Amino acid sequence: MDGATQAGRAFEQALADADYRQACALLAPQTRQQLQENEHRLCAPALRDQALPTAGPVRATQVYGRQALLRLQNDSLFLSQFADGWKVVAADCTPRGDQPYQCSLKGG
Repeated sequence: MDGATQAGRAFEQALADADYRQACALLAPQTRQQLQENEHRLCAPALRDQALPTAGPVRATQVYGRQALLRLQNDSLFLSQFADGWKVVAADCTPRGDQPYQCSLKGG
């Protein structure tokens, strides 16, 4: 299993376990910062209130260099590779045909 898939699964497991501190640690820095700025509070309580979907099993992973798209049963995640590993850049993403994905959680 590649690093992007492992990171995406770890993020989804942290959400399923209501371990929002761990889920926040798996967010890309700019995504965590944007969430905190939008919600005017720390990442963990802000992430808890996002009501992200239960993603289900991984259906496909597409890796493009240092970027990845992880398609799960009920969600899609975008990830990037950083010096300390793969991090979630965007979550709760819905495809929109020829348009870019619509993501409720994303960096600035």
